[in-house]
Amino acid sequence: MRGDSLPLLRRMRPNSVDLVMTSPPFGLVRKKDYGNVSANEYLDRFRPFGEAIYRVLKDTGSLVLDIGGAWKPGTPTRSLYHFKLLVMLCEEYGFHLAQEFYWWNPSKLPTPAEWVTVRRIRVKDAINTVWWLSKTPWPKASNRRVLQPYSPNMETLLANGYKAKKRPSGHDISDKFAINNGAAIPPNLIALPNTESNGAYQRYCEEHGFTQQPARYPAELPEYFIRMLTDVGDLMVDPFGGSCVTGEVSERLERRWICVEMIEDYLKGAVGRFPSSGTAGSKTAAKANF
Repeated sequence: MRGDSLPLLRRMRPNSVDLVMTSPPFGLVRKKDYGNVSANEYLDRFRPFGEAIYRVLKDTGSLVLDIGGAWKPGTPTRSLYHFKLLVMLCEEYGFHLAQEFYWWNPSKLPTPAEWVTVRRIRVKDAINTVWWLSKTPWPKASNRRVLQPYSPNMETLLANGYKAKKRPSGHDISDKFAINNGAAIPPNLIALPNTESNGAYQRYCEEHGFTQQPARYPAELPEYFIRMLTDVGDLMVDPFGGSCVTGEVSERLERRWICVEMIEDYLKGAVGRFPSSGTAGSKTAAKANF
């Protein structure tokens, strides 16, 4: 759906959305084509979205924000804007911080070059913070939906057995630690490269001459939270839709969804994510118009 998502959020029924999963434009020093604002302006820019999102979320719903950090202009020090955003959403609008996540992208380039590769006084920034926020302390969630394969060391431990004992730290590891549950509970560090360069979306944009949205997160990131925080048939909203990665994943996981984006070319390219829609995205449009 093309347009400003704020009026849409304000028109939607209160307590009607199960998950808002989004990656808004970051508060970067350099201006981008997709319309980011500076870190200094960021809180004021996001305030009406915080209020509108809180209103439309169900009490069991969640807001998940993927948001990267920024450097202060002209100095090798970091902005605190994304931490201030978190505090603002919790203290001014009543959100709870259900848990903080960190997305580590090992494929990120070593930027900013001035501090990392020229003067060599900093290391590359390869982490995005992902704030999982909720209206109540008890949002819908199940980590059973995002379990991961056991590590080789854990497989060996399960095969050879484990003696219950205290660790040097004083943590008591019970005999239940050696129970084979089939998979492991994941940590809040998500290691996920963002390197796709020849997928269906990219090929579609190239074939039709559409501009690719340059700040896409990989599909595995929204999939993680959609699986953990929602059920089949739940309603997802991405108010900063970009190339509609969230919509693509929601469609595949049989969730209802709304993606909103202001730049028309990005939406035209997003149609390439839905090859089974049959008539140039008609199925996508039907699901995107609320």
